Amino acid sequence: MKSWVYGAIKKISADYQRSADTHLIKLDIPSLSGIDLYLKDESTHPTGSLKHRLARSLFLYALCNGKITSETTVVEASSGSTAVSEACFARMIGVPFIAVMPRNTARSKIKQIELYGGRCHFVDSATQMRETSLELVSSIDGYFMDQFTYAERATDWRGNNNIAESIFNQLEQEPHPVPHSIIMSSGTGGTSATIGRYIHYKGYETKLVVVDPENSVFYDSFMMHDRSLTLKTGSRIEGIGRPQVEPSFQPDVIDSMTQVPDAASVATILWLESIIGRKAGASTGTNLWGALDVAIKMKAENQQGSIVTLMCDSGERYLDTYYDSVWVENNIGDVSPYLDQLNKIYTV
Repeated sequence: MKSWVYGAIKKISADYQRSADTHLIKLDIPSLSGIDLYLKDESTHPTGSLKHRLARSLFLYALCNGKITSETTVVEASSGSTAVSEACFARMIGVPFIAVMPRNTARSKIKQIELYGGRCHFVDSATQMRETSLELVSSIDGYFMDQFTYAERATDWRGNNNIAESIFNQLEQEPHPVPHSIIMSSGTGGTSATIGRYIHYKGYETKLVVVDPENSVFYDSFMMHDRSLTLKTGSRIEGIGRPQVEPSFQPDVIDSMTQVPDAASVATILWLESIIGRKAGASTGTNLWGALDVAIKMKAENQQGSIVTLMCDSGERYLDTYYDSVWVENNIGDVSPYLDQLNKIYTV
């Protein structure tokens, strides 16, 4: 068994060695002169999202802990992007993969999982994913990858080219190499934990601001210092926001949190496309709305500096949802007031 595990780790390590870093895109917004706003474009990973990093880390963590063998079926609870990336790594090392996800997950993500040889097991609500995954694992003697528990510990937060180290390295030649703030939404909580820990480890003054969509308990939990909060509904912004506080969510490394209306998240990706010509997923809209909010406050206080946020995945996955005006009207509501605000920011 050890020889198979060594071989699997070598395959994943080789994939990492072949991978280039993701770009840091500078957004030029005339009204915010003196404040440099950057998007780290995680959509360019081989599996198309930020979750490629997480999936690699989770597989290595499981393999090195003796949890996966050549006969193991890997099961994950995921609304899409993590499952897409994990399906790719499962195929890479030759093990079966099953994703447990809500029925309303974007069809494009389902197709990608199936393209990599994974199977999808559907539930009616995000609140059912974990319990269903555990039941499925028990019935087939598989392994539950459990991103919501292990995301915060699978990645080396001290460096080793994690996303935080990458951001700071890429900023070294910029006018403000140590950012005023890094803005990040939370799904598992793993990325915000990595960034927050790295900031503390390096002694930077950078603030970590976590943004949260509607129908998520992270913001209220942070403000009330209560991890027991739950909701009966799931987030409408795929990939972020949770109906319960996940184990990987680490509030003590977060400086502040902000709630972002779902209509603002969708409006922001439509606005972003109008200025850079590229589509992004709605979680990027949540991130960028939060980053603009910080930038506007800095401008009002005559501060200068840099702000970094993430483009989590491509909007091409959401052509039938966030980029379909009828779907948006029926499921999100009127985004025009937020678009008006964004256009004013850009044109002032």
